[in-house]
Amino acid sequence: MAINYTIDELIVTRAAKEIRDNEMVVIGQGIPMAAGVLARATHAPNAVILTEAGVYGMDPFKVPLHIADVSCTRGFSYSCDMIDIFTTVTNRGYVDVTFLGVGQIDKFGNMNSSYIGKDGNYTMRMMGAGGAPEFVGYAGRAVLTMRGGEFVEKLDYFTSPGYLTGGNARYDAGMPEGSGPSVIISTKGVFKFLPETKEIYLFGIHPSWGVEDIKKDVPWDLKIADTLETTALPTEEELLIIRHFAPEISMGRKLQIETIAARIGKLFARLAEK
Repeated sequence: MAINYTIDELIVTRAAKEIRDNEMVVIGQGIPMAAGVLARATHAPNAVILTEAGVYGMDPFKVPLHIADVSCTRGFSYSCDMIDIFTTVTNRGYVDVTFLGVGQIDKFGNMNSSYIGKDGNYTMRMMGAGGAPEFVGYAGRAVLTMRGGEFVEKLDYFTSPGYLTGGNARYDAGMPEGSGPSVIISTKGVFKFLPETKEIYLFGIHPSWGVEDIKKDVPWDLKIADTLETTALPTEEELLIIRHFAPEISMGRKLQIETIAARIGKLFARLAEK
């Protein structure tokens, strides 16, 4: 019998596979957090989740609304302040992998999560940088999820560094050798980076999509792997874990936004009553 799943659930299960056991993982809300919880519940039980707000080793019972949501304190080992997160933990190389969502990405993995619009005439403000420049700058590797973003020749706004102009440019600029984006997971496929040039190439495709579908979304001559991976479908076990932990992700994008907005609205209403 065919298993019904949403594209968000597929992205979560594929992203979770990028987490290895015993790794320290910095992640935020939404799809990245669900991927971290799924990885710990399946193949990486000893992976340690750390938030930008400084909560270490947590076992959250739901997707947090923000990086300091009290749901993050379930099962946590200790907490520290944001200065320690960046100066002691991240910049000294203790973070193995970080997860980032992107709005725009260019051929060398440079990211925009701030503004959309040309020549400073911005028409949309996105979530902004937050700790992304530090995390992608110093973590061992970065997993990028692109739920509603796009590939572009030139970013409308430069938020976080990928491989800059390609080749060794990133490391010549002073970032740790071997660090940088390792994989991009979009709604249609999986992308990685060529070892020498650091240019994005197509590594795998999700079910029901083809290479030509994906190439239409990329404004340069996209290179293709000799053998393409087909993204594995979520298993029943994985779907049960995701739907128990993050039902709003399984709802689909539109209903998810409406549900989160309603939760935030109720939170502010309760605060106003006090």
